[in-house]
Amino acid sequence: MTTTTQTTSATTLEAPRQDAGPDLDVAAVEAFTERMLGVLDDAALAILTSTGHQTGLLETMAGLPAATSEQIAVAADLDERYVREWLGGMTTAGILRYDAATSTYLLPREHAAVLTSAAGPGNMAILMQHVAMMGEVEQKTIDRFRHGGGLAYADYPHFHRNMAETSAAIHDAALVHGVLPLVPGLPEALRRGIEVADVGCGHGHAVNLMAQAFPRSRFTGFDFSTTAIDAARAESRTMGLTNASFEVVDVAELDAMSRFDAVTAFDAIHDQARPAVVLANVRRALRPGGTFLMVDIKASSDVAKNVDLPWASYLYAISTYHCMSVSLGLGGDGLGTVWGVERAATMLTEAGFERVEEKEVAADPFNAYFVAQR
Repeated sequence: MTTTTQTTSATTLEAPRQDAGPDLDVAAVEAFTERMLGVLDDAALAILTSTGHQTGLLETMAGLPAATSEQIAVAADLDERYVREWLGGMTTAGILRYDAATSTYLLPREHAAVLTSAAGPGNMAILMQHVAMMGEVEQKTIDRFRHGGGLAYADYPHFHRNMAETSAAIHDAALVHGVLPLVPGLPEALRRGIEVADVGCGHGHAVNLMAQAFPRSRFTGFDFSTTAIDAARAESRTMGLTNASFEVVDVAELDAMSRFDAVTAFDAIHDQARPAVVLANVRRALRPGGTFLMVDIKASSDVAKNVDLPWASYLYAISTYHCMSVSLGLGGDGLGTVWGVERAATMLTEAGFERVEEKEVAADPFNAYFVAQR
């Protein structure tokens, strides 16, 4: 009896059809097939990395020497069989190192520096959670492709948690000493004592950090999510703050006239159902000479200019599966994540702001920072 062993490479998985035409570039087909297989593998790795972050496996392994699956499972207080399978996926992806002689796994320090809290605001494992979130709503989104409309925030039970963790990494590293000084004179005014609002505050971590750093100023966070506001208030109590408050308010309905000296918005405007109305409300809420600091996605309004942006596909994906969709779900404009810095500047001007400036923060390559004066 003889056996035949067949090997299949990425470039021979699917041979071009004979009737595809004489001009078909077979090499290009094979190269594209190989690329898509890489995408498939990397997509799986994104989910594995998200799981490693959420279960604490990455942080656990960062503090361990080379260890067996049993030792890692005990240290992380997790089921060994699941841990072992996860270790296999992370090892074959080159994230972990495996020693066959001792059956041990190791997370190299260089990889831990990118995938754990050691990375600070550059922790890529946090971002991988958004890939998992998009997968959770794929079928509902496909239905909206066919019938229109959008999804509700209730369809994303982990969104506020994920966003809070994403933004907290940046705010902890740069908000007080890197972001607020972008507005000339703002840190000094905050030390003296002024009124500040944050629109679309989510879990309110930015508000609480500012309130802690500037006890003479008063801060108010607005968000329409009761769950998010509850979390913001809980953190404020834990931090012992007396100068931070939070209100459940749809900022499209915000009715405040000349109440605040400064207003902030951190990655919140592009999600709004009626962003133009929100911007106009923010301007009215500012006292004459007040400042609006708007942080939002750094990309172009022109898709052709985003081709070379390394994470552009991710931005369009998160827009499709969340940001654009939740706006449409509220009967809104569906502005989308990639509304772009050009359109952002135009909308700020149309809302009546003067001296609109776009600035950058080195610790945050994903966002543009707009300083707009009333």
